[in-house]
Amino acid sequence: MSSITEKSSQVTALADPAEAPSRLAMPVILLAVFVLPMGISGTAVALPQIASDLGSGPTLLQWVVNGFNAAFAIFTLVWGVLSDRIGYKRTFIAGAVLMVAASIASAAAPNMVTVDVARTLAGVAGAAIFTGSSAILSNSHTSPEARMRNFAVFGATIGLGLALGPTIAGLIVGWTGWRGIFLIYGVLVGVSFALSKALPDIRHERAQGQKVIDFSLLRNYRFLAMILVPVAAAIGFVTLMTYLPVALSAIRGMSPAQSGLFMLPMSIPVFLGPLIAGRLANSARRATPMTMIYVSLVFLVIGDIGMLLLDPHKPLVLLVLPMILLGFSFGLPIGLVDGEALGSVPPQNSGTAAGVLNFLRLGSEAVVIGAYSAALTWLIRRSITDPDTANDVAAGTTGHAAVYADAFHWVMAAATVLSALTALAIALLHRAEVRGDR
Repeated sequence: MSSITEKSSQVTALADPAEAPSRLAMPVILLAVFVLPMGISGTAVALPQIASDLGSGPTLLQWVVNGFNAAFAIFTLVWGVLSDRIGYKRTFIAGAVLMVAASIASAAAPNMVTVDVARTLAGVAGAAIFTGSSAILSNSHTSPEARMRNFAVFGATIGLGLALGPTIAGLIVGWTGWRGIFLIYGVLVGVSFALSKALPDIRHERAQGQKVIDFSLLRNYRFLAMILVPVAAAIGFVTLMTYLPVALSAIRGMSPAQSGLFMLPMSIPVFLGPLIAGRLANSARRATPMTMIYVSLVFLVIGDIGMLLLDPHKPLVLLVLPMILLGFSFGLPIGLVDGEALGSVPPQNSGTAAGVLNFLRLGSEAVVIGAYSAALTWLIRRSITDPDTANDVAAGTTGHAAVYADAFHWVMAAATVLSALTALAIALLHRAEVRGDR
């Protein structure tokens, strides 16, 4: 495999990546990036009010969230390739402008179709912001320590947005109504756009004859190992983060407020993990990024096994430790994965690499969440013959705790096995990369 240095000789940077960027650059990026996980985890809070105001069937209502997620996942690939050609700052700015416009359109929408279209455009914009941000952070520092520190804060911001998104969105919707949440998204990104002059203008001159899409990324074992880490997290963590409140309702009769509080041991480590990982990586010699990624994968598998203790009769306190492990399994590698994946490819491919990484990250989440829900519902329907009752139980209605718990255990067992297999694939790819370096 060619070294990154050899591959980098194909391009000339039109802005010096080693030049220290403005101190304002990082806050500009983080403010815009914080909005994106809120758009994923927080927007669902507004759905009941949107349905009450505009009226709609379930399909159009679901696409308020699904349209954003699907467009975000698909267009990370498009913006990834495009950003390597037009520059990462331009990509960020294009995304910010489109996000502001889409947010205003969402807030002013007169009907559900308009909301869906606007949120889909917001997903396209979010992909540009995320891709441009990742590539700027990867290219703006030559020091591995500085890059790791930046991506640790970047990951913590993502974790904070995911963990607090529903709470923040709930407060905004309660204060301003559902249109207010979209206006807030637009205002925050608008501030980032207004200050985007502080971002370094990093782009690369394409060498004559260079391919439009460089498929050498698929022969880079380290890059392949890194992009599988969020896939493992999607299988073993994101599904639980999404559906554990439903399970707590069906199995233990918890209200939404109670389940929200009970989720804190799982959500707080999502925010703390990237900060801890960044500090350890820069201060502890043995705490290499790959070591912490392995630790996170072990936490993921053990945490999934521990969730099998969720039962109508077992004490809920037994779930606290597995939930903490699962939170750290997701939080520890967030920033590390982005930094290591983009750092393992030539600088001129940073945008494409960010696009592939985030496509797999978001695409795998969409697939496994759908598969989780379908498998759980299918298992419940095998035990409850009445379709309406089975659907109610799958949605978290109380009264059939043992049936839901049995289905939950089977699905979690399958998720545990798949998470372990993905972790094994990551280890094998990393081992192949180490052998190649020798």
